[in-house]
Amino acid sequence: MDPSKVTIHVTLLGGGFGRKSKPDYVVEAALVARAVGAPVRLQWTREDDVRHDYYHSTSAQRLEAGLDASGKVVAWHQRIAFPPIGSTFSDATFAGDGEMGQGIVDLPLAIPDVRMENCEARAHTRIGWLRSVANIYHAFAVQSFIDELAHTRGTDPRDTLLEVLGPSRIVTPKDLGVAKVPNYGQSLEQHPVDTARLRRVIERVTGLARWDERKREGRSLGLAAHRSFLTYVAVVVSVVKDANEQIRVDEAWIVADAGTIINLERVRAQMEGAVVFGLSLGLYGEITMKDGATVQSNFRDYRLARIAETPRKIHVDIIPSDGPPGGVGEPGVPPVAPALANAVFALTGTRVRELPLVKTVKV
Repeated sequence: MDPSKVTIHVTLLGGGFGRKSKPDYVVEAALVARAVGAPVRLQWTREDDVRHDYYHSTSAQRLEAGLDASGKVVAWHQRIAFPPIGSTFSDATFAGDGEMGQGIVDLPLAIPDVRMENCEARAHTRIGWLRSVANIYHAFAVQSFIDELAHTRGTDPRDTLLEVLGPSRIVTPKDLGVAKVPNYGQSLEQHPVDTARLRRVIERVTGLARWDERKREGRSLGLAAHRSFLTYVAVVVSVVKDANEQIRVDEAWIVADAGTIINLERVRAQMEGAVVFGLSLGLYGEITMKDGATVQSNFRDYRLARIAETPRKIHVDIIPSDGPPGGVGEPGVPPVAPALANAVFALTGTRVRELPLVKTVKV
């Protein structure tokens, strides 16, 4: 067609970056309009979107740790394999620097011997961005494993987490054993990897959740913390069993240090939403394929956490800061699923190593 005969009206959509960045629906509309020879309105249904989407990558990870005679963690070995987002645009089979910089190469462990391996994985469907991206599965693996280490050693999970993070310090690429840290495109001088901020949100969230009193009060709590998008977040989740022996999320606490905050209520809303979003992923989030096609089509078979399945209370605490602002739209999600899984272990003794939780426990 003659380009002078084509007019594009761009709709200004807020949010939804991941899906919006791949406009296959726009191409479809253009092809239909050309065939008809007139402007048309093309409507994608939810079924269209679910069955023809760009899906969040699946991930398999193997973690091992070495302990000395006193039980101190002295070695950490982690292998990661997942089809990278780059596979959608090329023949990439290894995770890119940006993906490995989301909770792996920037993971501030105070452990003398650390080895991270990026393994090959081929994509079998289109891979795209989901809220928090690779931080989701990296945080789940790391924070679940630290909880496993704590129970293996017979130590408190919070104390173990603080121990492997080590003292308050600014962590350099040399400390991490890498040439560079992607750092979400920002300078490490302005946005350093600061374990003091991560320790602070952990100590604060466990204080708010009365972590030390949990056993005396008969509560089952799980803890997780993660740095992503230049922001530090810690989450505690409380789970209970209902009259039908089904596991329910009772309460959740989330503490964030995002630097300077402009609109506090907007940030609080993002963190509340992150808890619900993360719980939906952790409890039910799964897309499956059969004969080359997506099985799920709508909310009748792609389950989300409904209002009765969300916490009766979500406690949000934002740490005051005059530091450079970090992100708030994505950082609340990564610690939610591991905190939930760790709480399930505290309640049932069943270790969750595969998501969604509905595969492992009765929810």
